[in-house]
Amino acid sequence: MAIRVQAEEFDVGAEYAAFTAGRTSVGGVAMFVGLVRDIAGGAAVSAMTLEHYPGMTEKQLEAIEEEARRRWPLDDVLVIHRYGRLEPGDRIVMVATASAHRDAAFESCRFLMDWLKTKAPFWKLEATPEGERWVEAKESDDAAAARWAE
Repeated sequence: MAIRVQAEEFDVGAEYAAFTAGRTSVGGVAMFVGLVRDIAGGAAVSAMTLEHYPGMTEKQLEAIEEEARRRWPLDDVLVIHRYGRLEPGDRIVMVATASAHRDAAFESCRFLMDWLKTKAPFWKLEATPEGERWVEAKESDDAAAARWAE
């Protein structure tokens, strides 16, 4: 397991290579990489700044990861989430899950992203031509996370 909250860029290929190295029992890896968009809510976005509380954020990400492991037989999980000022096209998050079976890898990866969107304590500030605005929670994200309710 690796959970990292960092300002620095990450190399998806290098992260994938390190994540899968020597894992001969893994039958599938599912991976999601999120990028900063240049349009949100119909407005151009020139930058996004993510804030978090160090320590609290990592603890919550660990709880989300533990919930994924409780639900699916996972060999490993990788979560990298960036903070700070990011520009359109920058990588913002990477989630990878490894399992003996592809369904567990696919479903757990999607679960992790749905819960990260709704339960991870990050605050997003978008820079638009009209000024800065805080990103509000979206009903579509809540609906996506709700389907994982037990």
